[in-house]
Amino acid sequence: MKVIVVGAGVVGTMHAWHAVERGHEVVHIEREAEARGASLRNFGQIWVSGRAGGEELDTALRARELWEGIGARVPELGFRAIGSLTPVRNDLELAVAEAALARPDAAARGYKLLTADEARQVNPALRGEFRAALFCERDAAVEPRTAQLALRKALLASGKYTFLPNREVRDVSGAEGMANAAVRDDHGEIHTGDAVVLATGAALSGLVREIAGDIPVRRVRLQMMQTDPLGEPLTTSVADADSFRYYPAYASDALDALDAGQAQDPTAAAHRMQLLMVQRLDGGLTIGDTHEYEHPFAFDTLEDPYEHLVRVVESFLGRPLPKIRRRWAGVYAQCTDTSRVVHRQKVREGVWLVTGPGGRGMTCSPAIAETTADELGW
Repeated sequence: MKVIVVGAGVVGTMHAWHAVERGHEVVHIEREAEARGASLRNFGQIWVSGRAGGEELDTALRARELWEGIGARVPELGFRAIGSLTPVRNDLELAVAEAALARPDAAARGYKLLTADEARQVNPALRGEFRAALFCERDAAVEPRTAQLALRKALLASGKYTFLPNREVRDVSGAEGMANAAVRDDHGEIHTGDAVVLATGAALSGLVREIAGDIPVRRVRLQMMQTDPLGEPLTTSVADADSFRYYPAYASDALDALDAGQAQDPTAAAHRMQLLMVQRLDGGLTIGDTHEYEHPFAFDTLEDPYEHLVRVVESFLGRPLPKIRRRWAGVYAQCTDTSRVVHRQKVREGVWLVTGPGGRGMTCSPAIAETTADELGW
């Protein structure tokens, strides 16, 4: 079988990976020299802790298993089974962590509630003041800016993979009778195969709208930043209690009480913020993020959210942050029904559109691609 994958972000690359693993030939087409979207502009977290119970958690856990296996074969991914800590400061925040610990799937997530001293034994860099911390053992990390490059290097070594950068797909036709599915790029070349996967990320207009119509997927904008090296290990990912408000796993009466009894910081509320932080292999910290849903998106990066994140991080670390090295904005695609893990749609015979994983893309992409491969009978 020959599979054509359009889009070289993490979702597209994982579809190529599974196709090659199953013995198929892959032609991988990317409109840029390499992916430049949300697959690079994220935390690189394999984030199990906050996922909704059921399909979303099952997908994240399967993806976590796949990431670990792929990471063992491709060390350049920088896979680290580091877990995460969410420090809490008061009774209201502590109650949300305790409610999470009481979930029937808490053990599958690796939840533990640690005292402040126990949390500092796990992550000595957390020298600030907090009451306790929710630990999630199953969380992990990879290097987002280089993961696709490392996977592509391994795919090229298979001899079954061809990468065609700087080509924008202009037309897609499905299989008819004995004829194969085909895509035409802006070089005028036609590529035929037995299956086509369109993993176009947040590009939802143009070709996608033409062949799929208006799909139930929206675009979300975020702001993030990265610092110079911290100068010491940050041995886990770190979140704050605003992540309780954002992730569905924490929905509970205790969360309702937190919302009623503790107003969110005005800047965090205005920009729908949470703190997530992970250390890169070079020692720098990736820190975010904001969420903007209303179109048209701003084209500015605003300073108030960054200042808020600096305050929160420094309060946990008990020390000043290193110099901020870079700031950026990104856009990802999210199903409008946020309980859906991904939008997977057959748009032509032999042609599938896979998009809209939202903030789950880096976490869940190996399992999302595996499900596509299973459903298409690869």
